[in-house]
Amino acid sequence: MLAALTFNTAENLPVGLLRLMSEDLRVSLSAVGLLVTGYGVTVAIASVPIAHVVRAVPRRYVLTGLLAALVVSSLVAALAPSYWLLLVARLLTALAQALFWAVMGPVAVGLFAPEVRGRVVGALSVAGSLALVFGVPAGTWLGQQSTWQVPIAMLAALGLVSLVTIAVLLPTSRPEGEPAAYATDPDVWRFGTVLAAGALSATGAFTGYTYIVTFLGDVSGFSPRAASVLFVVFGVACLAGVSITGALLDRFPQSALATAVTTQAVGMLGLYAFGAHQVAAVMFLMLMGGALGPVFMTTQNAMLHCAPGRTDIAFAANSGAYNAGIAAGAALGGLVLSLAEVRSTFLAGGLLTVGSCAVLLGGQLLSGAPPSGTLSTPTRDASSNSPTMTGRA
Repeated sequence: MLAALTFNTAENLPVGLLRLMSEDLRVSLSAVGLLVTGYGVTVAIASVPIAHVVRAVPRRYVLTGLLAALVVSSLVAALAPSYWLLLVARLLTALAQALFWAVMGPVAVGLFAPEVRGRVVGALSVAGSLALVFGVPAGTWLGQQSTWQVPIAMLAALGLVSLVTIAVLLPTSRPEGEPAAYATDPDVWRFGTVLAAGALSATGAFTGYTYIVTFLGDVSGFSPRAASVLFVVFGVACLAGVSITGALLDRFPQSALATAVTTQAVGMLGLYAFGAHQVAAVMFLMLMGGALGPVFMTTQNAMLHCAPGRTDIAFAANSGAYNAGIAAGAALGGLVLSLAEVRSTFLAGGLLTVGSCAVLLGGQLLSGAPPSGTLSTPTRDASSNSPTMTGRA
């Protein structure tokens, strides 16, 4: 959980330090923004290839190496004398994070009984969401009180704590022999449906979310100070959504995803339609925030149930698809903003999220699968590394 908090804070911290970094490094705000955009694109592209390369390496060694990369890259970033060295350090952190999300989930849930694994995924997601609610605001404040290098150096200290803990305490085992190495009910069709729905949902969310502060000022009429407070409210709603969904994930593993995507669509379209009214804007903003975190969490959890092969590769594919959606959404939002008003970014994002709902519904109808239920647990043939199914949902 600490490592998840640290990686997500590292990814988003330049957003809060944008102006400080721009002035100190003497580069444009858009160049500093590239530190976030390039990070996401790197995660999207590198997740599956790197996961495939290290598929046979014991997970304790992999996680220790990834956290060592986080520590080193954070120190290099904090000491970087130029923008380009800082960018290289950021991309190294992104490569580590690309593999971290692929490996961390199966390793963590494999330490627990199958009937509580949804809650474990929820706990990890809560830690990741805390980056937006606590990590980035705290890092921004610390940077304002000192320099932007100080909070980035703090990430190295947090990473070191996680590194030592995992290196000392995590059991060493062959990846294919871990309890959560394979899904409980492999299903290629369901796997593809979840990937497509998650990517579409992320594209829709970040088409609008990227410009949420502008929307709150220009459309809803909030002052800059009030918009900043509402940005924190959005993060708190995200944390609450993750916490509630995590508690219910084991009981409703499939319907949880559909509920999160539908809630996101309602929130975004509500902001488009009623965002000029401040009370309504706050309500729909909280709905959108309450769904944003749970969408990724529920797609990750789905990989534990439907991955057609190893779950770590499936986690990597899901992380890559979601980050590709984030990058595509930010780009699409910028295009819409250049052609129309900021309000239209939420219309476009909401319609894309409706498309994600349609993908989930279509996948369910075509597969004939029920929306929820008890999933079987695979048994392992002693003569092979592949799971043998004992039943279906």
